[in-house]
Amino acid sequence: MTTALPPGLGPYFGIDVPFMEHIGLKPVSLDETCCKTQLAWNPALVNSRGDIHGGTLMSAFDFTLSAAARAHDPLRYGAITVDLTTHFLEASRSELTVIGRCIKRGKSMAFCEGEIVNPEGTVVAVARGVFKLILRERATP
Repeated sequence: MTTALPPGLGPYFGIDVPFMEHIGLKPVSLDETCCKTQLAWNPALVNSRGDIHGGTLMSAFDFTLSAAARAHDPLRYGAITVDLTTHFLEASRSELTVIGRCIKRGKSMAFCEGEIVNPEGTVVAVARGVFKLILRERATP
Protein backbone atom coordinates (compact mmCIF):
# COMPACT_ATOMS: atom_id res chain seq x y z
CA MET A 1 0.00 0.00 0.00
CA THR A 2 1.42 3.39 -1.01
CA THR A 3 1.55 6.04 1.71
CA ALA A 4 -0.94 8.81 0.86
CA LEU A 5 0.26 12.33 1.58
CA PRO A 6 -1.84 15.51 1.45
CA PRO A 7 -1.43 17.57 -1.74
CA GLY A 8 0.70 20.71 -1.73
CA LEU A 9 3.58 19.30 0.30
CA GLY A 10 7.23 19.02 -0.68
CA PRO A 11 7.95 16.78 -3.67
CA TYR A 12 10.13 14.32 -1.74
CA PHE A 13 7.44 12.39 0.14
CA GLY A 14 6.23 15.51 1.94
CA ILE A 15 9.50 17.42 2.34
CA ASP A 16 11.74 19.64 0.23
CA VAL A 17 15.26 18.35 -0.40
CA PRO A 18 17.02 20.77 -2.80
CA PHE A 19 20.16 18.62 -3.08
CA MET A 20 18.16 15.62 -4.31
CA GLU A 21 16.59 17.84 -6.94
CA HIS A 22 20.11 19.02 -7.87
CA ILE A 23 21.38 15.48 -8.50
CA GLY A 24 18.21 14.52 -10.39
CA LEU A 25 16.73 12.07 -7.87
CA LYS A 26 12.98 11.64 -8.39
CA PRO A 27 10.55 10.15 -5.86
CA VAL A 28 8.67 7.11 -7.21
CA SER A 29 6.85 5.35 -4.36
CA LEU A 30 6.69 5.06 -0.59
CA ASP A 31 4.85 2.55 1.58
CA GLU A 32 5.17 1.46 5.23
CA THR A 33 8.62 -0.10 4.77
CA CYS A 34 9.84 0.58 1.22
CA CYS A 35 10.90 3.60 -0.79
CA LYS A 36 11.75 3.76 -4.49
CA THR A 37 13.44 6.62 -6.28
CA GLN A 38 14.82 7.13 -9.77
CA LEU A 39 18.23 8.67 -10.44
CA ALA A 40 18.44 10.34 -13.82
CA TRP A 41 21.63 10.13 -15.89
CA ASN A 42 23.53 13.41 -15.59
CA PRO A 43 26.94 13.83 -17.28
CA ALA A 44 27.83 16.49 -14.69
CA LEU A 45 27.80 13.83 -11.94
CA VAL A 46 30.37 11.38 -13.28
CA ASN A 47 33.87 10.36 -12.25
CA SER A 48 37.03 10.52 -14.37
CA ARG A 49 36.02 7.34 -16.25
CA GLY A 50 32.60 8.72 -17.18
CA ASP A 51 30.67 6.47 -14.77
CA ILE A 52 28.17 7.84 -12.25
CA HIS A 53 30.21 9.08 -9.30
CA GLY A 54 30.09 6.95 -6.14
CA GLY A 55 29.23 10.03 -4.07
CA THR A 56 26.15 10.57 -6.20
CA LEU A 57 25.07 6.98 -5.55
CA MET A 58 25.70 7.35 -1.82
CA SER A 59 23.62 10.53 -1.73
CA ALA A 60 20.77 8.72 -3.51
CA PHE A 61 21.05 5.84 -1.01
CA ASP A 62 21.09 8.23 1.95
CA PHE A 63 17.82 9.88 0.93
CA THR A 64 16.04 6.71 -0.22
CA LEU A 65 16.95 4.63 2.84
CA SER A 66 16.14 7.49 5.22
CA ALA A 67 12.73 7.89 3.53
CA ALA A 68 12.10 4.16 4.12
CA ALA A 69 13.13 4.67 7.76
CA ARG A 70 10.46 7.33 8.29
CA ALA A 71 7.88 5.83 5.91
CA HIS A 72 5.52 4.75 8.71
CA ASP A 73 4.75 8.44 9.40
CA PRO A 74 6.71 10.58 6.89
CA LEU A 75 5.27 13.93 7.93
CA ARG A 76 5.83 13.39 11.65
CA TYR A 77 9.41 12.07 11.55
CA GLY A 78 12.70 13.14 10.10
CA ALA A 79 15.76 10.90 10.01
CA ILE A 80 19.40 11.52 10.86
CA THR A 81 21.95 9.19 9.32
CA VAL A 82 23.94 7.37 12.02
CA ASP A 83 25.75 4.96 9.70
CA LEU A 84 25.69 4.22 5.97
CA THR A 85 27.76 1.45 4.44
CA THR A 86 27.89 1.11 0.67
CA HIS A 87 29.38 -1.54 -1.60
CA PHE A 88 29.83 -0.72 -5.28
CA LEU A 89 29.43 -3.77 -7.52
CA GLU A 90 29.24 -2.39 -11.09
CA ALA A 91 29.92 0.86 -12.90
CA SER A 92 26.96 2.58 -14.54
CA ARG A 93 26.25 5.16 -17.22
CA SER A 94 22.46 5.08 -17.22
CA GLU A 95 19.34 6.00 -15.30
CA LEU A 96 19.11 3.97 -12.09
CA THR A 97 16.41 2.78 -9.70
CA VAL A 98 17.14 3.09 -5.97
CA ILE A 99 15.21 0.79 -3.62
CA GLY A 100 15.30 1.17 0.15
CA ARG A 101 13.62 -1.06 2.74
CA CYS A 102 13.25 -0.61 6.48
CA ILE A 103 14.01 -4.03 7.94
CA LYS A 104 13.64 -3.05 11.63
CA ARG A 105 12.18 0.07 13.20
CA GLY A 106 12.23 0.82 16.91
CA LYS A 107 11.03 3.86 18.82
CA SER A 108 14.03 5.99 17.87
CA MET A 109 16.19 3.93 15.46
CA ALA A 110 15.56 2.34 12.09
CA PHE A 111 17.69 -0.20 10.24
CA CYS A 112 17.50 -0.15 6.47
CA GLU A 113 19.00 -1.82 3.43
CA GLY A 114 18.78 -1.24 -0.27
CA GLU A 115 20.13 -1.64 -3.74
CA ILE A 116 20.60 0.38 -6.88
CA VAL A 117 19.74 -1.36 -10.14
CA ASN A 118 20.25 -0.38 -13.77
CA PRO A 119 17.53 -0.71 -16.45
CA GLU A 120 18.68 -4.28 -17.22
CA GLY A 121 18.13 -5.27 -13.57
CA THR A 122 21.82 -5.55 -12.72
CA VAL A 123 22.59 -4.55 -9.13
CA VAL A 124 25.08 -1.67 -9.28
CA ALA A 125 25.46 -1.07 -5.52
CA VAL A 126 24.07 -2.22 -2.17
CA ALA A 127 23.86 -0.37 1.13
CA ARG A 128 22.87 -0.72 4.78
CA GLY A 129 22.06 2.20 7.00
CA VAL A 130 21.04 3.09 10.53
CA PHE A 131 18.89 6.17 11.05
CA LYS A 132 17.83 8.04 14.18
CA LEU A 133 14.17 9.04 13.99
CA ILE A 134 13.37 12.53 15.22
CA LEU A 135 10.11 14.42 15.47
CA ARG A 136 9.90 17.07 12.79
CA GLU A 137 9.31 20.61 13.94
CA ARG A 138 6.06 22.09 12.77
CA ALA A 139 6.48 25.06 10.46
CA THR A 140 5.27 28.34 11.88
CA PRO A 141 3.66 31.03 9.70
